[in-house]
Amino acid sequence: MAKTTTQPSTSQHAASGRGGGSAWAIGGAVFAGVLMLVDGVLMVLQGIVGIAKDDIYARIGTYVFEFDSTAWGWTHLILGVIVALVGAAILGGAGWGRVAGVVPLALIANFMWLPYQPVWAVVSIAIAVFVIWALCTDRGDRGRSSAY
Repeated sequence: MAKTTTQPSTSQHAASGRGGGSAWAIGGAVFAGVLMLVDGVLMVLQGIVGIAKDDIYARIGTYVFEFDSTAWGWTHLILGVIVALVGAAILGGAGWGRVAGVVPLALIANFMWLPYQPVWAVVSIAIAVFVIWALCTDRGDRGRSSAY
């Protein structure tokens, strides 16, 4: 009689520590894709508002990165589309999406956006930091071996 062996599931790999990353990191990578998709859509909306109404965003104090609202609108619109596409790619399992998700474009743009929308910029920076952490700590299937 032949013995059959079963392979542990992905969650068993993560829980046992034998896979490539913790359960937090694996779930975090999926959540990172969702966050990037949502953050990208919100950046597109911020961009549309900045383009449509030049006086909608008021700058708080003086800051090194002083651009008019229309320039920030176009910046957010373009970056928002890129971030949303990368988020969709991560959710679709594309390898290039995981690599592109680590590039801190949204983080840098939101840092420069601080004097215009400080609270939202800090929230977006925190989201970007989490996304980078989640994508860097989840090794996916690369670190898992099929033989024990």
